[in-house]
Amino acid sequence: MKNTFLCCLAAVSLALSFFFDYSPEAKVASAAGSPALAEASLLSFANGDEGDRPSATFRDSLNVGYYAQTLGIKADYDENASLLRTVSEWIGTPYRFGSNSKKGTDCSGFVTRVFKEVYGINLVHSSRSMFNNVKRVAKAEMQAGDLVFFRRGPGQPIYHVGIYLADGKFAHAATNGGVMVSSLEQAYYHRNFYAAGRVATATE
Repeated sequence: MKNTFLCCLAAVSLALSFFFDYSPEAKVASAAGSPALAEASLLSFANGDEGDRPSATFRDSLNVGYYAQTLGIKADYDENASLLRTVSEWIGTPYRFGSNSKKGTDCSGFVTRVFKEVYGINLVHSSRSMFNNVKRVAKAEMQAGDLVFFRRGPGQPIYHVGIYLADGKFAHAATNGGVMVSSLEQAYYHRNFYAAGRVATATE
């Protein structure tokens, strides 16, 4: 009788072990501590070939949702997932005037690197030059990837540039905090916002 009970107990233990080792919920939970693993777990639900458009769309939506949450924005799920991912990877980079690496970057250096990595576009490392080479767009019509420019008053030169993301927020390299996401409604940026512009998508 005792042997039968021990055998049953071992069988139950084995079954529970199998469940916790292989259940999708357990795998997602174990991956939650790592952004890369969490992303991989989310994407594992989107089955199908690379050419299967419904699966690709689902993967894109998961990507946008994940990175939007990381950046603290409310995305409409039609934003460029590559843009959001690249910006996420730059968050926290310290400010360094004249540089454009992850060891340190200024505002225009950050923009040039992101545009090169995401769009394959080479921009001049100068916020004023960027302003002279974009198509102006209304503030209400801004889209993810548009550039936002700032100046300190009428007649003053452009002194700062960032990349619009969504939800009234933009990514930029600030002198007092490095690469971060800020709101255009913050008093300082609301007061100094000058214009928005769109870069031609053709690779230079």
